Amino acid sequence: MTGMLVRRERADDVAAVRAVVAAAFSPADAPGQPPIEVGLLDELRADAGWIPALSLVAMDTHDQAGDPATGGDIVGHVVCTRAYLDDRPVLGLGPLAVRPDRQRAGVGTALTHAVLAAAEALDEPLVALLGDPAYYRRFGLRPAAALGIAAPDPRWGEYFQARALNPLPPVPGRFRYAEPFDRL
Repeated sequence: MTGMLVRRERADDVAAVRAVVAAAFSPADAPGQPPIEVGLLDELRADAGWIPALSLVAMDTHDQAGDPATGGDIVGHVVCTRAYLDDRPVLGLGPLAVRPDRQRAGVGTALTHAVLAAAEALDEPLVALLGDPAYYRRFGLRPAAALGIAAPDPRWGEYFQARALNPLPPVPGRFRYAEPFDRL
């Protein structure tokens, strides 16, 4: 039986998550070099902005017994960390990583839906990210500027997107990711 389970990351998942992120973001022009996203994830884990409840893994539950509780390979990871809209706490989504052999198979979609639902359940007001508008539009994200939210870098344009997670419209302001993003 083949399936997928999304759950919170556990302490013993860190090495597998690092491997997924390395494989997903491995630069074609620098094989063997760890991508910056691996270091970013390590720094985020050590940062005050890390929110364990919003670090999720996708597991391929292909064990022989077909029991998702007994194991499977980690094939994807997503995280939201504490960010700020001016001085108001919000979330920054990313990185989102899916093992290359499982890309375009629904893993990223499942992880994104799960982390947005978890953030909403925690009463977080807003999530923002830098990513492909064609991909993230399906999750209710739209250009942040349309919500009055200024990107950390104005050159990001429509690739910097946001979504309010409660019925109140977001208050305009300048978005700031967790500190480790500033070192990229």
